[in-house]
Amino acid sequence: MDNKIAVIYKSKYGSTKKYAGWIALRLYADLYEVSDIRNKDLKEYDTIIYGGGIYASKINGISFIEKNFHNIKDKRVIIFTVGMESISEELRKMIIDKNFSDEMVSNISLVNFRGSIFYNELSIKDKILMKGLKVYIDKKDFRDLTEDDKLILDSFNKQIDMCDKKSIDKLIELL
Repeated sequence: MDNKIAVIYKSKYGSTKKYAGWIALRLYADLYEVSDIRNKDLKEYDTIIYGGGIYASKINGISFIEKNFHNIKDKRVIIFTVGMESISEELRKMIIDKNFSDEMVSNISLVNFRGSIFYNELSIKDKILMKGLKVYIDKKDFRDLTEDDKLILDSFNKQIDMCDKKSIDKLIELL
């Protein structure tokens, strides 16, 4: 049986687009930026893979899945997120709670990937949010800084790129 796959993404700074491209190539899937696919096009796919960056526990562009869930709930749906923070089980639960209804949770698989960041390339809004995060991290004792805290602080001075093509294997294994 053929499994026709659509990989759909919304990328703000490029990491999600990179992962979507890797996944589509590996799976011989059709690749769409979320603004380029129409609701009616979803019917021709057996599997929908959606990717978006994580911003304050919200998945970028997840409203596309919410609006179309009635059309895709009987299909295989995998969501991947891209962010700088390592995803603990607690944070994973928070992401699920903030982004999916109970019905969606029972029909969706979630995979998380690490992305990239460079403060100088951020939008004004994201720079302001990052400065607030920096103030919060700077209040911590140096011994209490996590690896994620150190990465965030480093991103003010240099580009941090944690994108890893091999990490898509965990998503591929779900299929």
